[in-house]
Amino acid sequence: MQISRFPRLHFAHLPTPLEPLENLSKLLGGPKLFIKRDDCTGLATGGNKTRKLEFLLGEAQQKNADTIITQGATQSNHVRQTVAISAKLGLRCEVLLEHRTGSDDPDYLENGNVLLDRLFGANIHSVPAGTDMDAAMQEMADDISKNGGKPYIIPGGGSNPTGALGYVNCAMELVGQLNDRSLKIDHLVTATGSAGTQSGLVAGLEGTRSGIPVLGICVSADKETQEEKVFALAEKTAEFLGIPGSIKREAVVANGDYVGPGYGLPTDGMIEAIELLAREEGILLDPVYSGKGMAGLIDLVRKGEFRKDENIVFLHTGGSAGLFAYRKTFTA
Repeated sequence: MQISRFPRLHFAHLPTPLEPLENLSKLLGGPKLFIKRDDCTGLATGGNKTRKLEFLLGEAQQKNADTIITQGATQSNHVRQTVAISAKLGLRCEVLLEHRTGSDDPDYLENGNVLLDRLFGANIHSVPAGTDMDAAMQEMADDISKNGGKPYIIPGGGSNPTGALGYVNCAMELVGQLNDRSLKIDHLVTATGSAGTQSGLVAGLEGTRSGIPVLGICVSADKETQEEKVFALAEKTAEFLGIPGSIKREAVVANGDYVGPGYGLPTDGMIEAIELLAREEGILLDPVYSGKGMAGLIDLVRKGEFRKDENIVFLHTGGSAGLFAYRKTFTA
C-alpha cells in the first residue's frame, strides 16, 4: 500500500520503540509481552493521535485551512495533541470539550490535558454531556466560513479514513520492526474508543496480509457496538486506500468486559495495571485508554486466554498527562 500519495506532514517521532516487557511477562508467568511505544510520538507528551494528525493536518493544509475545529471529552488526549500542532503551524484552534464523566473534581476540570490545552492556546468551549458534537462543530464551522475563515473539522479522536491512515502506516511500521528482528507475534492488543486506531491497524495488517490479529479492549462501548463501529471505519479506510472489500468482518474483534462504570471512570483493574507498569517497567499508562486496555490484557493472561509460548504486542496509545487529572484516584 502506497500511502505516500496522500497529503501528509511529518512531525511525529517515528518509528516508535518496540520494547519487551520482561518484568511484567515474568510476573504473569508468560506469554512474552512487548509494548509498542506510541506514547513516544513526540507531540505534546505524545500519543496515538499524533500519527493521525500528520495526515489530517496534511489535508487541512492542502485545503488552505486557517482554523482547526475538533472535539473530545474534558480530558481528551486527542484535543491536546490537535491544539499543539495547530499552535506549531500557526492555525487557530477551536475545541469543544464535552463534560462526559460528570466529575466536579477541580483536578479533572482544570489539570492534566485541560491545563495543556490552555497552555497551547486553545479556544475552549465547554458543553454538557449528550451534546451533538458533530452538529456543534458544523455550526461553528459555518459561522467561521460566514466571517471569511477557512475551517477544517477533525472528528473526535481524529477517527475518519484520513486519520486512520496513521495506523495503516503504524501497522506497516510494526511489521517492518518484526521482520528486522525475526520476531513473530501472535496477537496485537490495544485500547479502542473512537475506532480510528483499531480500524487503521486492521486495514493495514489485513491489507498487507500479515496474519496478525488485533484485539481491541473497549473503553466506552460494549463489544457489539464497538466492533460494528470499527468494522465500518475499517471498510471505509480500505476503500480510501483503493483496496475495497479487503476487510473481513471476523478480523474485527473487541472485548467490552473492562469498560467498568463508563468512559473515563476508574476501575480497580485500571488502577492495578497503571501501578504494575509503573513499578515493574517504569512506563506510565493513562487512566482512560491504555490503563483499561492493559487491565484487559493482564486479566486475559491470568485467565489463560493466551498460550504461555505466545508473543503479544500491546500498543500504548499514550495519554499519561491525564494522570494529573486523576490524582485522587491514585492517592486515596
